[in-house]
Amino acid sequence: MEIGKKVDSLVRKYQTRNPFEMIKGMNVILVSYPLDGVRGFYQYFQRNNIIYIDENLPEHEKLFVCAHELGHMFLHKKSNAIFMDTRTHFTTSKYETEANNFAIHLLLSDDFVREYQGYTFGQISRLTGYSEKLIELRLK
Repeated sequence: MEIGKKVDSLVRKYQTRNPFEMIKGMNVILVSYPLDGVRGFYQYFQRNNIIYIDENLPEHEKLFVCAHELGHMFLHKKSNAIFMDTRTHFTTSKYETEANNFAIHLLLSDDFVREYQGYTFGQISRLTGYSEKLIELRLK
């Protein structure tokens, strides 16, 4: 399923674009903890979905990290990206790009994109607080 369509389906089901609100209706354990060197990660362990988020992040970043990790949950549930990244020579950049795409589609609706049509990536980046690279990914 295309990422945008998956996001739209989830938004309809949970009636929100807020990933923290969304996970309340799911089988997700949220762990807020001071993480060293990462902003967050997703783990599927013993049939449990676990999202870890660095508790020291600003709220705006926590929102994006939660959405990004939800992307991993829906797109890469059984892929152990942490293991792949630290123990193998496989690249995880494809997974990260897909999770970023999921997150930015969740956080910036089609209505938002239409409203700011004609704005530059830089302008939308400054408006939303998300990087130009993420804005470009969303507008593709």
